[in-house]
Amino acid sequence: MNKLHKRSRFSKLIAGCLVSIVFLGVGYAGFECFGGNFYTKDSKPAYLYIRSNTSFNELIHQMQSKGIVKNINSFTRLAKLTGCDKKLRQGRYAVTDGMSNIRLIRHLSYYMQTPVSLKLNNIRTKQQLAGKLSKQLMADSLTFITLLNDTASDSTMGFTPETIIAMFIPNTYEVYWDITPTQLFAKMYHEYQQFWTEERLQKAQSTNLTPVEVITLASIVEEETNLKHDKPIVAGLYLNRLRDNIPLQADPTLRFACNDFTLKRLTMKQILVRSPYNTYLNKGLPPGPIRIPSIESIDAVLNYEPSNYLYMCAKETLNGEHYFAATWEEHKKNAAKYAAKLNELGIH
Repeated sequence: MNKLHKRSRFSKLIAGCLVSIVFLGVGYAGFECFGGNFYTKDSKPAYLYIRSNTSFNELIHQMQSKGIVKNINSFTRLAKLTGCDKKLRQGRYAVTDGMSNIRLIRHLSYYMQTPVSLKLNNIRTKQQLAGKLSKQLMADSLTFITLLNDTASDSTMGFTPETIIAMFIPNTYEVYWDITPTQLFAKMYHEYQQFWTEERLQKAQSTNLTPVEVITLASIVEEETNLKHDKPIVAGLYLNRLRDNIPLQADPTLRFACNDFTLKRLTMKQILVRSPYNTYLNKGLPPGPIRIPSIESIDAVLNYEPSNYLYMCAKETLNGEHYFAATWEEHKKNAAKYAAKLNELGIH
């Protein structure tokens, strides 16, 4: 009887140990699945970038090089157990502070990307635009510049390679990192159409300009001044010259034609340069925008200030302000003050 009692106690002890081991195993597995295994600096998200040819080992290396994973082995085990290692989806994925293995695996397996806030501002040329896009998105700059210069593609949206940058209204857009250039252009065209409301279209019509021409003029206005109160005045001045069939003689168009935006003083060498963008030699607007103008500059053209001004000249204070004049005689006096200041500073 005593032996039976001892055996019973031993069996219960063994059973209890087995149950404890099972619970410990389940608990550990649960911790590997749901416990926080990732941490980020200052609690800000870190990002993993996966291309169509990114291998699982490359993903692991990316995690380790960013220093965001506590236990890489636990992530690897669970990824292989769920098959995530064999079905990576390309994209940009956020890793948040305290993120669990199972949550990240779910994001990777089900294409739960984190959108990019695509910022488009302060861009002069198509090359700069392509470069800025490639820094924020998966496609490279060559792919973007090729599409920007594709006449057939541009024409489907009513643009040419010279005017295509007018389609990009400067703003912040939410897109996925792996969006294709063609998809992005379709989105930008939609945003362009949304921007040109009926009110803006009517204002453009009142200036006898198309939307693309408004943006082209706005690009010149923006290069002329960064002062908000001056922009409608500058726009009205150029509209006067267009109306009177007088060459715009806009210095920024010469800098664009020479591909030198650092020029502070223009000489006959620049004035005589052969280019369709030279508004000293050619009447009317240039073939397209000389930069992507801000919404503020576009609206300054649409809401231009009526005047009899035909001439403008930077003030000798060099603070960004301008003199405006209705006559050549008055303009010459203003220009002499500016020239004297440049001479004083040794700018030739």
